[in-house]
Amino acid sequence: MKTIFKIEKIAAILLVMVVALSSCTKDLNITPKDDQDLLGEEFFANETSYKELLAGVYANLSLTGVDGPGSSNIDGLDAGTSQFGRVLLYLQTLSADQMIWSYENDPGTREMQRNLWNADDPIILGMFGRSHVTIAFANNFLRETTEAKLNEREVSAATRTEITKYRAEARLLRAMSYYYMLDLFGQANFSTEDDAINAQPQAYNRAQLFDYVESELKAIETNLADPLTNEHGRADKSVAWMILAKMYLNAEVYLGQDKYTDCVEYCNKIIGGGYSLATDYAHNFMADNDVNSAKNEIIFPLISDGTYTQNYGPTTVMINGSVGSIEENGAALGVGATGWGGAIRLRKEFVQLFDDGIFNNDTRNTILKGTAAEPRSIVITDISNKDQGYVLEKYSNAKSTGGFGSDQTFVDTDFPLFRLADVYLMYAEAHLRGATNSTEANALLYVNLLRTRANNPQNNLSSSDLTLDFILDERARELHWEAHRRQDLIRFGKFTGGSYNWAWKGNGTNGISLPAYMKLFPIPAASLASNPNLTQNAGY
Repeated sequence: MKTIFKIEKIAAILLVMVVALSSCTKDLNITPKDDQDLLGEEFFANETSYKELLAGVYANLSLTGVDGPGSSNIDGLDAGTSQFGRVLLYLQTLSADQMIWSYENDPGTREMQRNLWNADDPIILGMFGRSHVTIAFANNFLRETTEAKLNEREVSAATRTEITKYRAEARLLRAMSYYYMLDLFGQANFSTEDDAINAQPQAYNRAQLFDYVESELKAIETNLADPLTNEHGRADKSVAWMILAKMYLNAEVYLGQDKYTDCVEYCNKIIGGGYSLATDYAHNFMADNDVNSAKNEIIFPLISDGTYTQNYGPTTVMINGSVGSIEENGAALGVGATGWGGAIRLRKEFVQLFDDGIFNNDTRNTILKGTAAEPRSIVITDISNKDQGYVLEKYSNAKSTGGFGSDQTFVDTDFPLFRLADVYLMYAEAHLRGATNSTEANALLYVNLLRTRANNPQNNLSSSDLTLDFILDERARELHWEAHRRQDLIRFGKFTGGSYNWAWKGNGTNGISLPAYMKLFPIPAASLASNPNLTQNAGY
């Protein structure tokens, strides 16, 4: 079993999920699915309960409810539109130029991939809601672990030492949620453990969220575990550094400020933390990526376990969805032979990034173009035609040592939310954008390390090759389907406007221009109705 906590004690771990009546989730109806609606003092009689309570905060990143993979503790949202990793993937990847979802009757998917969303989109509400539930759970954990509470319960000195670490992790998970809110929405309901549970939350704007997340991550750094020393799936210093590096890389978008030197500072911290690239690119996306060579590349995973944490999260979706209608390649991926019948295909603009012959044997190129008897077309003129467009075999439920995950639907493959390869590319980009503490030699070294690992013959790039356009394309080749693309295109000025159009952008077969306001998603209508402090983003 790969999970960080004793997930077989699922009822105890998820008990916290029925206590989320917090100010920051007033717009959501959190429906209790357990006989016990509140955590009584008897819960804390055993000091192991504090770790179980923290596990509930982490569990919200993978699970959606307590009654199995199809359940949801957010009233009005199903598991498919409220699982954190899945809705993050939809907002950052399905909205851009890499992926097409065949079944447009699934709630919100048509609007997301054709850039037709509005404030009533269930996927947008799912992201807004699920992130705020994490905030609520973190706040609850912090309220239950104050010095006064621990004194009342006569908690031992040894447990208090661990709780110091737990509190830092809860604050990090809360800060990470606010980071995604500032990136995707530019606003959030803001509350901490110091706010009364039923108080009307403030609405923080982008600048306020940036300042809060930055200061919070720096404040907790000393209490977090050192890189690569925590249990699998638990956050450490490097996760805090990663969020800071990504905020600094995007600071011109968020604040209109150049913070590339700060980005490099935190990239250097991560690189110096002992991480190394997986020996095989594919190891990052396999069922044993918690123990194979990827364990020292993946900085923070979203846990997936086919037995104990079954969910319709991003890896289950992508692996089952990558089974082609023509290829029926599910057996090789460790799921049913026909999978989900061609649910996901590739837009041609992504495929064309691998057109050059040097990518023929590049291990990042896992594109399937049909069979000899039935080749596929690169063009998708009809989204419902699952035989059009190429498919991808990046993720699998196979193990690097042979064999497959424990279940043929719910995969064992963790989703690599943050990994070292991204850090290398962030360093190179920040260098090109003017960071004063970077070197061209290191920027080239890091990009060439990725090319070498990918078995790409062009692994001796020179300074003339290293341009911003190259970095954008290389980020797509290295990090596709990892929930970064929308953010990257916005930073490069190519998400909105008409300078770069992709298939079905703006609902045009060949793509049309998007208005600038679509760099932010709308605040969900349900959230606006419940908190008058929020204001709708311009254009919606």
